[in-house]
Amino acid sequence: MRKWVYLGMGIAIGASATAMSGRARTQDPVRVSPGYYTVRFENDRVRVLEYRLPPGRKEALHAHPARVVYELTDSTIRMAGPDGRTTESTGKAGDLFWGEPMTHALENVGSTEVHAIAVELKPCGS
Repeated sequence: MRKWVYLGMGIAIGASATAMSGRARTQDPVRVSPGYYTVRFENDRVRVLEYRLPPGRKEALHAHPARVVYELTDSTIRMAGPDGRTTESTGKAGDLFWGEPMTHALENVGSTEVHAIAVELKPCGS
């Protein structure tokens, strides 16, 4: 199971998020890894991303604002923080979690594609 603190009905808070004081364009996951992210919807309040990472693939370091993620497939990932420390976790299709702003890189170390929908929150008034 992912390292998240679950809050009933499958909602969770990320336990190992790295604070982010604003995402630089070079850290935007859509710009860093365009082959893995598709913007499905965007307005002045949210951006909805579809994420697909095939088995054995890695993505570069990037940053996310606060977000809700819904996992569409079972998966096993290795997450690396900016300091190089890594954690490995598994998720199940149907898991739903809250993630605080963070900077990380991901590697799919499982045998199935990682497929998820992320709803990123934008700062009020942006």
